[in-house]
Amino acid sequence: MSVITKQPVIKISPSADKVLAVLLLIIFSFQYSLRSNAQGFLKANGKQIVNEKGENVLLKGMGLGGWMLQEGYMLHIEKEGQQHKIRERITALMGEKETQEFYDTWLANFIQKIDIDSMHAWGFNSVRLPMHYNLYTLPVENEPVAGQNTWLTKGFALTDSLISWCKANHMYLVLDLHAAPGGQGNDLNISDADTSKPSLWASAANQQKTIALWKQLATRYANEPTVAGYDILNEPNFGFTDPIKDKNGTGEKINAPLKKLLMEITVAIRKADKKHLIIIEGNGWGNNYNGMLPTWDNNMVLSFHKYWNYNDLASIQHILDTRNKYNVPVWLGETGENSNVWFTEAIRLLERNNIGWAWWPLKKMGANNPLEIKSNLNYDGVANYLNGKGDKPKESNVYSGLLELATYAKLQSNTYHKEVIDAMMRQPFDAAAIPYKTHLIKDSSILNAVEYDMGRNGIAYYDNDTANYRVSGKPGTGNRGGVFRNDGVDIRKDPNLFESYHVSDIEDGEWLQFTIDVAKKGVYTLQLSVAATSANGNISLSEGTKTLAKNIMVPATGGWDNWQTISIKNVSLAAGKQTLKVLFVKGGFNLQSIQFFML
Repeated sequence: MSVITKQPVIKISPSADKVLAVLLLIIFSFQYSLRSNAQGFLKANGKQIVNEKGENVLLKGMGLGGWMLQEGYMLHIEKEGQQHKIRERITALMGEKETQEFYDTWLANFIQKIDIDSMHAWGFNSVRLPMHYNLYTLPVENEPVAGQNTWLTKGFALTDSLISWCKANHMYLVLDLHAAPGGQGNDLNISDADTSKPSLWASAANQQKTIALWKQLATRYANEPTVAGYDILNEPNFGFTDPIKDKNGTGEKINAPLKKLLMEITVAIRKADKKHLIIIEGNGWGNNYNGMLPTWDNNMVLSFHKYWNYNDLASIQHILDTRNKYNVPVWLGETGENSNVWFTEAIRLLERNNIGWAWWPLKKMGANNPLEIKSNLNYDGVANYLNGKGDKPKESNVYSGLLELATYAKLQSNTYHKEVIDAMMRQPFDAAAIPYKTHLIKDSSILNAVEYDMGRNGIAYYDNDTANYRVSGKPGTGNRGGVFRNDGVDIRKDPNLFESYHVSDIEDGEWLQFTIDVAKKGVYTLQLSVAATSANGNISLSEGTKTLAKNIMVPATGGWDNWQTISIKNVSLAAGKQTLKVLFVKGGFNLQSIQFFML
């Protein structure tokens, strides 16, 4: 454990989200007192990953998905979501020069030092870099001399900068080849695969370029302890034996081509680098290790990926059994894309079993990650057109929308989801509810419904549908509106009001808790802003064990966005901090806010 006393200077633009600005300053002033730092090269020691002191290291990281490799869903593009397809269509709309400007701006803004500084302050000790090979070398078909490799400066320069930022924060960096030459699977968006050209598995030239790239990376970073290891091929998903019925390789029994390539990459790396961990992933999106073990290197880690299943021991038993059988460390190299409830459950399960993790991703357009990239009207028009849902936008609007989006990719312009960090870092081992923000209650104060406490389901709030477990047979959505927060509570944006949100899709028995600080003891009238299409709703209020109001009927208001107020009179509140619970005895309405008037 190291103590860092010098606090970094964080500059935040005046246009930055106020909550983000304040929270970052608080975090940096408070959390920099104690920091768990990287301690030299990592290595495999039996079932553990250890540092040079022999101490167990539990990697807690984020993947930088969307930076070097964009997947369509991250940009709200549902149709033809491979990066090269997106780029082709953007080029057709505004030209090559302008498209290059967009991608250059995106790469410059998406990850900066402040992103890594912030991750460190939030409690992460590692970063996973999903690399696109085309930032490091030319595609085989574009090489001036067949069989030779042209090395590009862009990818290496970006990686060097990221290493320097991680080093400054005493964090580890995992290099992950996310898009290999030709593409390593049939889930095309993941690796930006182009089906008009030979895949990684159909081309000896693509395989040789992949091997050469890893040798180049290993040569460059052989003596850099900030690099934790080499995740040499992300989520291979290819049916070698039965490419028709098992195109993603989940049923493969031998995986011979995959093992052969991984072994050849290992040999190339070890010619340049004897020190770093080599991380391998099985077929079928990282989980099918049939025919691939035992390991062939004494400094190796097995990675697995976990999405949309239950967070019980059975969900990781396969990798625990593999760890025990082969006496090798395991690491959850990718997971996420779910609700805060799922995040908390997963991290508690993993850490209790000494499994480190890398969440996916740090930021994208969407609320189920720590940082959210904001859209803009011109970009919305571009996305709609690319999805086949709107008219072709003007070239000037395309340019404006995309460059504004690239500007919004900066952390200073992101929306910060502090409840996501709370669900990952505090809630797995702390069941208490804490305030989402300070609610000082005075005459005319307004309590926004979406600003309920942070904490686990059943403690800070209760919602019937909290996460998506579809792989285990229980599909769900968590927040059905998909905006503002990532808990189970359903939240939607008010269509007629700027940056206004409300709790929606309320069901029987659900509830919200608010930690409030009442400035003055007294009797209050509470006005609840509600909307409903029918008069079936019913609300009760309590403070601790004290009932404040019981079975208040919610009237029909003429629509889900037609807001009316209902008054609850003669509510006695003591002065000071207390918890206000809003129980939805009968659902079927929306709740926007509660306003307090002192009599």
